[in-house]
Amino acid sequence: MNEIGTYVRIRRTLLNPEERSDNLPEDTKKVPFKMWVKGYLQEEVELFDIVTIKTLTGRIETGRLKEVNPPYKHSYGDFVPEVMVLSDVIRNDFFGDHNE
Repeated sequence: MNEIGTYVRIRRTLLNPEERSDNLPEDTKKVPFKMWVKGYLQEEVELFDIVTIKTLTGRIETGRLKEVNPPYKHSYGDFVPEVMVLSDVIRNDFFGDHNE
């Protein structure tokens, strides 16, 4: 049982596939449009129950409880070798070639 006030992450489906725009790519149109929100439980519940939370900004949201005490995860995607090359080009343009 998760207590009132526990920090959690919920998921809610905003649009089912049949409700999505016709202007989307085919593979995108086939999946639901979902959102994930973090906040504090407003009731005692079990994992995967439909719950109500209060966000840090005071919004009340409802969704399926997916995670208790979610960690902060930051990712800017996978490593892209071209970014390293661009980094060198930009440094050289601004600061000159340090290998001279």
